[in-house]
Amino acid sequence: MAALPRLLAPSPDHRASPYSLREHWLGFRNRLLASRRFQRWAAVFPLTRPVARRNARALFDLVAGFVYSQILAACVRLKLLEILSSGPLTSGVLAPRIGLTEAATIRLLKAASALKLTESLPGGRFGLGPLGAALQGNPSLSAMIGHHALLYADLSDPVALLRGELADPQLAAFWAYAGRDAPADASAAQVRSYSALMAESQALVADDVLDAYPIARHGRLLDIGGGEGVFLSAAAARHPGLSLMLFDLPAVVKCAALRFQASGLDARASVFGGDFFRDELPKGADIVSLVRVLHDHDDAQAALILSKAFAALPKGGVILVAEPMAGTPGSEPVGDAYFGMYLAAMGSGRPRTAGEIAGLLRAAGFRNVSLAFTPNPMVVRVMSATV
Repeated sequence: MAALPRLLAPSPDHRASPYSLREHWLGFRNRLLASRRFQRWAAVFPLTRPVARRNARALFDLVAGFVYSQILAACVRLKLLEILSSGPLTSGVLAPRIGLTEAATIRLLKAASALKLTESLPGGRFGLGPLGAALQGNPSLSAMIGHHALLYADLSDPVALLRGELADPQLAAFWAYAGRDAPADASAAQVRSYSALMAESQALVADDVLDAYPIARHGRLLDIGGGEGVFLSAAAARHPGLSLMLFDLPAVVKCAALRFQASGLDARASVFGGDFFRDELPKGADIVSLVRVLHDHDDAQAALILSKAFAALPKGGVILVAEPMAGTPGSEPVGDAYFGMYLAAMGSGRPRTAGEIAGLLRAAGFRNVSLAFTPNPMVVRVMSATV
């Protein structure tokens, strides 16, 4: 421990440079953290020990994160959490129901318990853990988790993904419109899977978006890239006087029309099929929404979408941009880590900060840009602006 002060001195090649004080500080900090001597000292010194242990756990979680996600995937695929939602069961009862040996079932249950997906109870029984219960309360998450198998396949060689050298990209093929010269030509079979996933997952954000902005002050809402109409259906349920317009690919809007018809909304809803890069957007709405659409597209495409939305709105009209945003305090990994790599695999788009989206809106001509409160900003943030 007596040698520790030597670690606090500048490195031998440290000299005056144009770097900022922050960069000098980061260099000093990183030399310190990389030192095994300092790591051992911090692990036993009472004041630094809690921090050292938290950091060690965080580092190991990064190393083991893929294993954790696969445990979650196994629970979802085997419907383990769904079965346990009816009440605790023993491994012997569970094993034949999920198609595993009892030994494998116990292994999975213990792994899931360590991740708080399940919970060990007296008498050899297992029930839902707090995270497993929360997952059961958000069924659309299960669809996303199942879909992640495609992402994991692309991430099996992350360097090849980043270099654009994947031999058989899975996620880009799944999102039929990504990277296509003529996405409007996509067939019903090509859009069916991703359209269904979007419909499942849209329920995750619809209520938060509708809580964030008072749509009741408007008469007609145009949802651009609105998929099968889940968000518009949620808006219609809250606001009986609201007229609905949906724009998406021709094969997708056919599914939306069927949803509106089945829910009795067809008299209030109009659907428009087209390609928002080549076709003009329909006019007549006084508010338009882009729900998890903008981040799917590169900057030039995003700018074009916003300029067309601006042209479709009357003076005083409002645009809502709703999506997870990079740099969200407390949720930084969701933006640049998760969505950064997801969109790389998808082959289109990038996560943007609230400031970057505001800049795109202003460049398209919008004013009065405002970021609204949402209860779960990790999942969605909502920005509004006016013409």
